[in-house]
Amino acid sequence: MLSRPKPGESEADLLHFQNQFLAARASPAVKIVKKADKRKGEKGSTDAERPLLQDSKDVVMLDDFPDTLPALTPAPPKKSKIKSACVHFEDEDPEERLESHDQHITAVFSKIIERDTSAVAVTMPVPTGDPFPRTFHRSEIKSEVKVGSGRKSIFAQKMASRRAAEKAATAPSAAECVQIRSDALDPEGSAGEAPLPSIRGDKAGDFLTSQRPCLITGEGLGSQKSEQEAQAIHKENLEKLQSMSEEEILQEQERLLAQLDSSLVAFLKSRHGGNEGQKKELKMERNRPEEFVESLPVARHGVGSSLSTQESGLEESVRKEENMKVKFTDDDLPVKPKKEWIHMDNVEFEKLEWMKDLPSPRQKKTKKGMQARFSLKGELIPADADLPTHLGLHHHGEEAERAGYSLQELFHLSRSQVTQQRTLALQVLGRIVQKARAGEFASSLNGSILRLLLDAGFLFLLRFSLDDAVDNVMAASVGALRALLVSLDDEKYLDWTFSWYQGMAAFPFVPNNEEEEEEEEEELNGTEKSQDKKLKDENKPDPDVARYDVVKGLLKTRIQHRLRYILEVVRPVPTVVLDILHILTHIARHSSEACNQLLDCPRLIETIVREFLPTQWDPQVAEPGCLLTSLHGVACATAMKFIRVLASGGRNATARLLNKFEMKSRLSRFIAEDPLDLLLPREEAIRLSTEAFRLWAVAAGYGQACDLYRDLYPVLVRILQSLPELLSTCRGKSPMIELSVQRATAVVTLLIHVTQTAGYTAELQAKLSSNSSEGSEQMPPPPVAWSQVSGLQPFLETGLKKFLQEISQTETWQTLQPLTTTYVIYLGVYYSACSQQPSVNPIDCLEELERLTSEVLQPLLSQPAIHSMWDLLRPCSALCNPLSCSPAPESVFSIASLSCTGGKPPLSLVGSKSPFPFLTALLFLINSITHVHKGLTIKYSSVLGFRGLKDYLHQSWQIRPPSVTPSSAWILRHEYHLQYFVLALARRMAGTCPDYAQHASLHHCVAMALLSRLLPGSEHLAYEVLLDLAFNPEFLPEGKAGGPEAADFSDILHLGTSAKLAQPGSAAAFFSKATRGALLRESYQNLPFIRSCYLSHFVHLQPTFMRSQAFYQGRNYLIQSMLLPEVKGPILPSDWPFFPLISLYNKVTNAETRGAVLNSLPLDLVNTVTWNLQWVLLLETWRAKTLQSIPTAAKLARLMCVFLTGSDLFLEAPIHRYTAALLSVYCQPKALDSLNLDAPLPGLASFHDLYISLLEQFEGVSFGDPLFGVFVLLPLQKRFSVHLRLSVFGEHTSILQALGVPLQQFPVPLERYTSPPEDNLNLLRLYFRTLVTGALRHTWCPVLFVVAVAHVNSFIFSQDSTTQEIDAARKSMLRKTWLLVDETLKKHLLYYRLLNAESPLGFDLYEQLPPVRLKYLQMVTKENKENALVLVS
Repeated sequence: MLSRPKPGESEADLLHFQNQFLAARASPAVKIVKKADKRKGEKGSTDAERPLLQDSKDVVMLDDFPDTLPALTPAPPKKSKIKSACVHFEDEDPEERLESHDQHITAVFSKIIERDTSAVAVTMPVPTGDPFPRTFHRSEIKSEVKVGSGRKSIFAQKMASRRAAEKAATAPSAAECVQIRSDALDPEGSAGEAPLPSIRGDKAGDFLTSQRPCLITGEGLGSQKSEQEAQAIHKENLEKLQSMSEEEILQEQERLLAQLDSSLVAFLKSRHGGNEGQKKELKMERNRPEEFVESLPVARHGVGSSLSTQESGLEESVRKEENMKVKFTDDDLPVKPKKEWIHMDNVEFEKLEWMKDLPSPRQKKTKKGMQARFSLKGELIPADADLPTHLGLHHHGEEAERAGYSLQELFHLSRSQVTQQRTLALQVLGRIVQKARAGEFASSLNGSILRLLLDAGFLFLLRFSLDDAVDNVMAASVGALRALLVSLDDEKYLDWTFSWYQGMAAFPFVPNNEEEEEEEEEELNGTEKSQDKKLKDENKPDPDVARYDVVKGLLKTRIQHRLRYILEVVRPVPTVVLDILHILTHIARHSSEACNQLLDCPRLIETIVREFLPTQWDPQVAEPGCLLTSLHGVACATAMKFIRVLASGGRNATARLLNKFEMKSRLSRFIAEDPLDLLLPREEAIRLSTEAFRLWAVAAGYGQACDLYRDLYPVLVRILQSLPELLSTCRGKSPMIELSVQRATAVVTLLIHVTQTAGYTAELQAKLSSNSSEGSEQMPPPPVAWSQVSGLQPFLETGLKKFLQEISQTETWQTLQPLTTTYVIYLGVYYSACSQQPSVNPIDCLEELERLTSEVLQPLLSQPAIHSMWDLLRPCSALCNPLSCSPAPESVFSIASLSCTGGKPPLSLVGSKSPFPFLTALLFLINSITHVHKGLTIKYSSVLGFRGLKDYLHQSWQIRPPSVTPSSAWILRHEYHLQYFVLALARRMAGTCPDYAQHASLHHCVAMALLSRLLPGSEHLAYEVLLDLAFNPEFLPEGKAGGPEAADFSDILHLGTSAKLAQPGSAAAFFSKATRGALLRESYQNLPFIRSCYLSHFVHLQPTFMRSQAFYQGRNYLIQSMLLPEVKGPILPSDWPFFPLISLYNKVTNAETRGAVLNSLPLDLVNTVTWNLQWVLLLETWRAKTLQSIPTAAKLARLMCVFLTGSDLFLEAPIHRYTAALLSVYCQPKALDSLNLDAPLPGLASFHDLYISLLEQFEGVSFGDPLFGVFVLLPLQKRFSVHLRLSVFGEHTSILQALGVPLQQFPVPLERYTSPPEDNLNLLRLYFRTLVTGALRHTWCPVLFVVAVAHVNSFIFSQDSTTQEIDAARKSMLRKTWLLVDETLKKHLLYYRLLNAESPLGFDLYEQLPPVRLKYLQMVTKENKENALVLVS
């Protein structure tokens, strides 16, 4: 035996071993085995027939060629591929190597033998009158074999038929025998089964009675009488078969099956045809080639029992398939196939199924949802709509019978390589988005289409398509992006409110549902937070940013650069240009940062100003009927509006636009010339002039571009003189009147801001002169003086008088109301500024105000039209009708929208019939007059007496305001302006009008509600309400009219409650207990101190207050941006009355977190807490409804801060008294019923964590104080979380010794603790353990002792069916109770009966156990004795 190689042996040793092996001629240990070729299906070719080490390759065998190639001189012998590739000699000629590898055609086609065509009939073309010869059809060959299609193509079937015929021709005798016997063979015979008794009645009988042969066609006989010969052979076979007996047939069958190849038998079976042939082919695919013989369909009687489940299932599937195929015939085809057509002799219906008519759509309504499909116009097609196919809406795969395209199919088409398909898909998607935003699909579809599209990546699909090089695709993507982002109705209403009071300022279009910031970030100041947020957004991927802010995501993709390229280089058609300008306008409304990015985009603003705001253009544009093919080089109002919105982003942006981009010259160009003289269509000219005035008004709002006022003063005077002429056009109902009124309002709005700017010129000039010597940087005065603007007031006042005369004419007034509103606002601004001018005689100013009051305003207030306006406040109010400012059905949080799509109803705050803009302006004017001339206040007392106004105020403060969204914030801001001016007028009335007291309570409730609703940007209003209204004793008439005495009387009689209003005692010194009336009286007297306390705690709002004050006081030189702060909620939280206490708690907690300990608190902090509690007590007693928005649990949590702040703060006498008084309020039955500690509380992460802190504080510094104990006991009621009770009885059992609240001082009924019975087994065990071990005693903690006894007693005597564990536990607890040594505790646990607040124990005892309980006790104790005896024995 040869040795095996070992490690360390060299190559020489290995060669030596090889020589020894070859010399010994031994057989190798490993043999290469070649598997049979599965494609041939032959098992006869074994490995022994092939040479060893033969390369395994796929070989294509040709039937007519021999296996070995003949030796041909031109062709070199084939060499080994491996040998030629590995071994080369240096002296070998490369040319010879190339020749040796040449594969000539003779090496492949070694022998070509022509077919004998001597017996084949030649058909000559027959001359006809047709222009072309008649085509020759294969169906004319009558002898051609018809083979069933099955699962094979026609070509495969013809090739199989041809090969089978050729094989049959080479072995005629065997083929004839098989042809005779093929249908009589028994498939089970080869398997050794018993032969069947009869074969005459099955398929063999069919063969014996058939008139045509199944296999022999006579094609290979080479004679014209081949068909007759085949028929003669068939008759001879039939005669021979009928002469044989049954045993002879079976013997012949076995002999043939033993001799013939299995593949040949399978081939003969395949010629049987029909349905049987299809079934056999399916079985042949599932079985091995050698099993084909067993599946012959001969004599199937009685074999059903031997069929497997798989075979029966296969036959069933075949039967179903046949049934399906039968349903589809040539009658279903629109074009009937004919046999004369080429390749249509065997019709494959499954391949022609696409030609049949579509099935009708589902008509019946079902609950099952169906995929939404849309037309090319973006309309939703009903599921049962049967539309004709010529509309082009059926070209899709799924649900072919339904017309329309799904969103998935449109997405697929949008990325097609065909330009038309991409364009069409984007256009349809844009129309779908536009209709979805209009709410047309809200009632028909489930879910939001916009949200679905954005989640599917629609935004970035449009962004990618925007980069397409094809103009049509680019235009379609711009249109779809405009439909997604821009709402033209939103822009319309923003323009409508531009001239309202403070309407120029608007909230940024920033989504308010962004990702929540982490706790660490909340501690940062505003600047650090914004910078950190900006860095986070820069590091995030574009899709993540776009998921919560679409505009910010688009800016990250540098969309402004692409839009600039399209405008500058591509120069698209006017529609695309307008869409791009609308998109840029929407982006500019997003934020000041977005405006800066647009300004910093290279050549974007230059291109827009140069191309769409030129100073001169082709005059043919103004010709009627002129069709613009390009908007480039023509002035456009939309471009001017974009510049105006961009200027609203900040004063620096406005300065860049005016100076760097030459917008000053454009303003002069479009303002100096009358719109009728502009070479533009009239409507476009008026819009362009209107937007120019609005841009100038925005610039004047910053104190800029006022030098143009001096240059264009004659133009302004001419315009003001022409404004009264609008009355005549209004009566004529000119179609241009609305545009003309908007232009007039823009002019007056400009004058308002110029007047405000000029009002502070003298003040700034004085500051500049006084501080010039110091050298500090000062604000330069604007280039417009008061004397330059005061001359316009007579024109405006005269126009106002004329317009007010039309107030009774409904249609005329509705048209002129926007202009009249701006007139009134102008007068209010004018007189406010006039009173501060040193050059104006104050007496002359007061006389003018008296004249205006007597001649204009008082007659106006007495008109019936004004009364109807006050009555319309409630129907048009957004507070009284919260649904009027609800988000649109298809609004998504990542795209800010005002939800104005489709227009607002006339009776809404921004509707055409809304009284809010005019009444707000009127109240602003009245407040300006009464502020300057306080003697005129009483003349406006009738304003507060209007019934419509009182009804509106009464309902508005009691209704919960709508949630803060971009749409609601925009509307509510204007409504809050009206409420503030009503309250400001009420404040002046309170000290002068003797009859005002009847309105004081209502106005104070409105003021308290307004404080918790005012939005960012209105900090000045909030400060004024806090300063003059909220803590004003005039608005709390109860303090003077017997309110404290009424509170004492209520406590004595226990009105409205059946519970005891007991106040717990104190662990501190024995100070006298004050009544609630005395506390209220003291609180009322301390209102000035309470006001100063709250104002000092809102000092963190000082920066935003200064910005807001600049807006409302008209200090234009201090305004930095017309965009208001981002809205995430109201300025003050809903629980702002508790703010000083919360602030103090946070300060102490943060100090303790840093390691500092505040052992003693300064006196001012004690006063702060006292004043806070006094204010809350006043509100809870006299203004309880104003605190209804704060949950009772949140109020208790805020009061707990008294005990968590410092160590002994709660022991201070005033704090203890007011906390006890508030506790008695919150322990009334209604308050206890509304108490819910399991719900999430605003401003509190977890009540459980707060309660654990309270327990720890009680253990450390409580001194057994009963008031502190009540706050610990309140959350332990049975209906609250069991974890709170487990914390006391499991982890903090030491507090049970100090929790000595007497039962008589406990303000909560004990039934709330004992009912229903406790079902937590762990807590019941803790109850029992603390009672048995003595940790819980009646003398230490009477309240929890009663609770524990009641629950344990109910548990041990409970006989309800339950789990085995609980049953064993209660029996064990009952036995242990029976065996207690402490007889008193044993008696309490066994004989407990009912709660009794009058009893010293707090409950009553049975004198003797009821029979049921006694019997149960004896049973349990008897079982215990029996078990004990068993253990002893």
